[in-house]
Amino acid sequence: NNKQLKDYAFLADMYKDSYFPKFLVDKGKTILVDLCFQIERDKPEDLQGLYKLTHAATNKFNDLENEFGENGSEIETAARESIGADFYFISKVYGYEADIEELIATRYW
Repeated sequence: NNKQLKDYAFLADMYKDSYFPKFLVDKGKTILVDLCFQIERDKPEDLQGLYKLTHAATNKFNDLENEFGENGSEIETAARESIGADFYFISKVYGYEADIEELIATRYW
């Protein structure tokens, strides 16, 4: 429902880089869009509530790591920065003053 997020290009840097298989970047985008829906539905009252949602979404990215590897890629520095920046942007748009590292604290990448 958020206009800023509806028009936002999630994982734009990953889409621009041929190192990342587009169908896997699409899966990552779906994780982020689902996170937005969860925030809108659950309306976390504080950062702890937000972090609970972002950690669950981060764990879904963790699950994608093997698929990236199987396709000659990995969630590495450029991907980590793109994913982290999108998590942070989402938190800001919804009015949270979150720590970017805490948003993705459960990451393996």
